[in-house]
Amino acid sequence: MQSTVDTADKLMHTTVETAEQLGLTADEFERIKTILGRVPNFTELSMYSVMWSEHCSYKNSIVWLKSLPREGDRLLVKAGEENAGLVDIGDGYACVFKIESHNHPSAIEPFQGAATGVGGIHRDIFTMGARPIAALNSLRFGNLNDKKTQHLLKGVVSGIGHYGNCFGVPTVAGETYFEDCYGTNPLVNAMSVGIVKVGETVSATSYGEGNPVFIVGSATGKDGIGGASFASADITEESAEDLPSVQVGDPFQEKKLLEACLEVIKTQALVGMQDMGAAGITCSTAEMSAKGEHGMNIYLEKVPTRQENMKAWEMLLSESQERMLIVVHKGREAEVLKIFDKWDLHCVQIGEVTKEPRLKFFMNGVLEADVPAESLVLGGGAPQYHRAYTEPAYFEKIRAFDVQNVPDTANPRFVAERLVKLPNIASKRWIYTQYDSMVGTANASTNAPSDASIVLVKGTRKALAVTTDCNSRYVFANPHIGGQIAVAEAARNIVCSGGEPVAITNCLNFGNPYDPEVYYQFVHAIKGMGEACHKFNTPVTGGNVSFYNQSPDGPVYPTPTIGMLGVLDNMEQRITLDFKAPGHLLYIVGRSRNDINSSEYLHKIIGIEHSPAPHFHLEEEHQLQQAIAKLNKAGLIQSAHDISEGGLFITLLESAMAGNLGFDIHTNDHFRKDAYLFGESQSRVVVTVRPEDQEKFESLLHGLVDTTDHSVRHEKIGLVKGEHIIIDGDNWGAVNEWKQQYDTSVENHLI
Repeated sequence: MQSTVDTADKLMHTTVETAEQLGLTADEFERIKTILGRVPNFTELSMYSVMWSEHCSYKNSIVWLKSLPREGDRLLVKAGEENAGLVDIGDGYACVFKIESHNHPSAIEPFQGAATGVGGIHRDIFTMGARPIAALNSLRFGNLNDKKTQHLLKGVVSGIGHYGNCFGVPTVAGETYFEDCYGTNPLVNAMSVGIVKVGETVSATSYGEGNPVFIVGSATGKDGIGGASFASADITEESAEDLPSVQVGDPFQEKKLLEACLEVIKTQALVGMQDMGAAGITCSTAEMSAKGEHGMNIYLEKVPTRQENMKAWEMLLSESQERMLIVVHKGREAEVLKIFDKWDLHCVQIGEVTKEPRLKFFMNGVLEADVPAESLVLGGGAPQYHRAYTEPAYFEKIRAFDVQNVPDTANPRFVAERLVKLPNIASKRWIYTQYDSMVGTANASTNAPSDASIVLVKGTRKALAVTTDCNSRYVFANPHIGGQIAVAEAARNIVCSGGEPVAITNCLNFGNPYDPEVYYQFVHAIKGMGEACHKFNTPVTGGNVSFYNQSPDGPVYPTPTIGMLGVLDNMEQRITLDFKAPGHLLYIVGRSRNDINSSEYLHKIIGIEHSPAPHFHLEEEHQLQQAIAKLNKAGLIQSAHDISEGGLFITLLESAMAGNLGFDIHTNDHFRKDAYLFGESQSRVVVTVRPEDQEKFESLLHGLVDTTDHSVRHEKIGLVKGEHIIIDGDNWGAVNEWKQQYDTSVENHLI
């Protein structure tokens, strides 16, 4: 067999023009030639085009991702070492969790794009040996009045529900926002959480000369070819022509694959296992080989296919779903084959591990590609770039904002009635009822809502608190502060649910990195996130970067979505947000401010797009969260709900609706009425306290006050009372009337 790739008919001559058509640059083409010591053939160049795409290599982001905190006492693997984060949660158990995007496929084919996003993120969990027990998502769409938005929304939600419900993992939490900038390019971020016993994980590695390499699961087709490259380009009117780049999923096949993989792991016959996500066979062989410092010989004619006469490069780039690559200890093949045969899944040996760290792909005796494994992967030969960045021009409009030019509202009830119907505020019941939240009985939060979702860890007294969070308008207004707030709000939701924040995964959604203003947003959001992660001791376990979320109309809002994991050592720590009983006292823990910046009220009701981020200070937030944790430990709060979108009024309303109880509060004359009720200044939580606990509650908080500008303050604003909403003595109506509007306003609009 020839040692170089030079067979004439398959190996068409490539040029810099070929490279550029595949998304590579002229410099990258020269770099590949240097690595190989020759001109790459088309198959090899195609492999580099997907592996060196932004989606796989993070070439425009890795230099900044390295600045994020990636170590912690609970972390069992560092970020990037495996398919997902692995965190010790005690009692001999670990949690595996990760969030990733499927934005571009969902923009073109929303049902399959979203469905395969869910399937892919679950595979990242069980390829490490963990059983997925919960799913979350973070979704962004354009104007809800737009027919295209309604089409994308229906498809994405149906795709998530279909795959998750059939696969049998509950969708326990999520968030959905609507802003014009997402009209062409929606964001579909999917998160999966799994549980595994410590020491029972499997690594995505390959070693041991002569060990057999198997492809298991579904057959390989032409769906998803070039998907990684497709995800590394802007969305245009012509993007619909890239429909073959969108994968097609089968949740029932994935369910069988899950059970077979978990069963085969227990045999200890595996050297390693890797799912075939982006770049398919190319990525899985390269990453496993590079990690194990070995190579592979792969015989592509042995790969089970769905279409006849597939070319080598098509097989290597296909992103067909529900497939895994496994390396088996030589001599253990029979027991592995038996398990996959039991589950009626393909399990075909397609190659073997080699000592030389090169990947050689053959097709019917022809050597189609021969490349060093490490040259394809992140941290190996893939390029890393420092991009230029400049402050966005729109910052001038933000600096020009003056709250004094916005008159205070003379009719707060009228504002509240409009606010409660806004798509970003109103109930997402019409979305989440399409998801099965109870399958597997892991979810403990359905009938008792809390700021984060609470998921039981069976076999222990523990529970997980999980959430996805990012207010992208805050990041647009101030990427640094907005990045801090995204982490802080996630941590606040965990704490307000009784948990201890322990780690994050992130999904960084931005526009084109070659745009200096977009890259400015990215860099400063990363800096803010890193500072907040250090403050809350929540290291980054992994995630992904999704650039090129941009259309001819411009980029989306910078959206660094945070998926956070928290731990409750026992369910007695749990806090819910619903009001518990009439007569309980209402407090704001935290400081109110004359601040309407970047609020739903200012943006959607007043119509001002450019304003600063709401007030936030990292130390003030940290002290607030410590105070809530101490109050909970002392048993002094009956409910807690953080103040976020919609401000104090929406926070109170949500707690009232959840508990079917009204409230009677007074506003504070030291503040504008609109800022007090609808402002979104950060680091505030509404809590309820039993009257008999009032003295202890206030005493504990007084003990936390010091001379700094960031110590915790509190304010008694009223009490839980009756069935109506009373504000400053005015009866705003019954809670159930508000609930009717909150639950159905958007639903009726879509009908």
